[in-house]
Parts: sequence; C-alpha cells; structure tokens
Amino acid sequence: MDKLISLFVFSALSQIVVSHVHTEASFRANIELVSEHSRIFSGERARLRCSIPDVHRSNWTYLWFRGSEELSQTGEELNLWNTKVQDSGKYYCQGTRNTKVGKIRTQQSVPVELKMDGGWAILQVPRHPQLVGSTLEVTCRVRGNPRLEEIILYKDGVEVMRQNGHKPDFYLNNLSLEDLGVYSCRASWDVSGRTHSVTSAGTHVQILEVLSQPILEIIPNYDTQLKRMKLTCHVQYNAPAPAPPIDFYFYKNNRRLGPATTDNYNVVKQTPGLYSCKARVPQLDLSKSSEPKNFGLRVAQPQRPSHL
Repeated sequence: MDKLISLFVFSALSQIVVSHVHTEASFRANIELVSEHSRIFSGERARLRCSIPDVHRSNWTYLWFRGSEELSQTGEELNLWNTKVQDSGKYYCQGTRNTKVGKIRTQQSVPVELKMDGGWAILQVPRHPQLVGSTLEVTCRVRGNPRLEEIILYKDGVEVMRQNGHKPDFYLNNLSLEDLGVYSCRASWDVSGRTHSVTSAGTHVQILEVLSQPILEIIPNYDTQLKRMKLTCHVQYNAPAPAPPIDFYFYKNNRRLGPATTDNYNVVKQTPGLYSCKARVPQLDLSKSSEPKNFGLRVAQPQRPSHL
C-alpha cells in the first residue's frame, strides 16, 4: 500500500513538473522602447516597457537585464535617468510570478539595444530597416542645441548632402540598395566669432527589398504512393501591413504547372526537369523569379582532351 501511495505521489509530481515547464515555455515577454530613439546623448532619459501576452491577466513581476546582468528595477517600465555611456547595451525583460508549484518565469524578450553617446553630435536614423522606394529621414542632433550654421551628411565617409543649419533633417528619396551604408553628419556653428565643428559617430542604415528573389526548394518522394514531390517557393515579403496578397507560380521547363496560388508550395508528379517558381504582388506591380533548379536531369560532363 505504501508503495502504491508513493507511486501515486510521484506520478502527480511528474504531471506538475510537466505543467510547470509548459507554462514557462508558453509565454515570452515583449519589450518596447517608449523613448523616441535608441541612440541618445549621455545625460538624457531612456524608457523601456515590458508586457506579457497573458489573456488571464495574471499578476506578473518584471525582471530587467542589461546583457547578463540583472537590474534592480522590477516594475513594468524601466526608467533610465541621467544616463551614462556605461548604460549602453542590450536590454531584456522577463516575467515571473508565484504559482502553487513555485515561481515560474517567461522566456526572455528579444533584446532592445540602447546607445548612450558621450560625444557632441548624433545622427538619429529610424530603428527599423527601410524599404526600397521609400523615403529615409535622418536628423543631425548637437548637444545643447546651438544655432547651427551648416550641416553635412556623409555616407561611408563621402559627402552626400549639405544644407544650412536651420534644417537639421535630411531626406533621402526613392531609396535603393545602393543607399545601404554607414552614415554620419558634421555640424558647424559660431560662438563669439569662433566656429565650432563636431562630427557624429557612424550609424548603419539598413535597406530591404519589398520582395526578395525567391528560392525554390524541391522535396522528392513527398508522396511515395502517388510518386509526387513538393515544390516550395521561399521568399521574403517586407511590405508594411496591411500587405497586399502575394501569388505564387511554379514552372517546369519554363511551362507553368497549373494556375497561380496564394500558397507558397505545390505538389506535382515527380519527373525530371528544370523547375522554378515566381512570386508576384499584382497590386504593387512586383514580380521576382527564382533561379531554375535541375531535378533528375543528367548533366553532360565535359570531355577530357585526348593525348596524342
């Protein structure tokens, strides 16, 4: 009887442990930058907010980390007052709460990187990658906000634009992948007949295509009974929400295999040939095709020259 009770207790504890692990893995904390920019001057304030996607609205306590270091704050918001250069780093948050089986924790959030600049100038750029064809706005900020006379924008050390200091914002229209690079700015102003000039640190600007070139994946023997294989068209689609629908086309030897579909895969008869796929967004007039992929065709081997 004692052995039976022990087995029952052990089984119950095992179920509790499994439940505990499942609960921990089912939540991931979300971190949000409340401040306008992730790169600021030392001495300025930064704010981060943590949230847990919990429909039951449980009572969570929030843990904050900079790198591997756990910080002392435990509130929903992390306020960094009078920041120092040493406060720069990747910040994470995590939720924890008490349950009947003890404390559990959510998964850590994805990081938000903050940079506290101890210099005199900052080039502030959008935190998220920009899309080809869009307009990029960057701002050259100078500590103390003096009345600027001239501002110069550089890309990879080469001058791109120059304008008077009354307009610290630069606009790059109709972006292309050639606009990728490291940008910086130089600002000048006069005080008591003397000219002061400062240059910001370089800031990387990311630019993405709305639609990347597709890559075709062929999975042979997907349906062995009917001798069929699966074609999957992998593509990165970066249109902002609400994104227009995307259509997929599949080809064998440059002939279309059936009608277009909104699914990025197709199951076809497994036969040798040159296969490819195309992704198309009709509303944006965008279309990209994959490189053809050989399946089952013999490739002629170059013949070695005969020795006389």
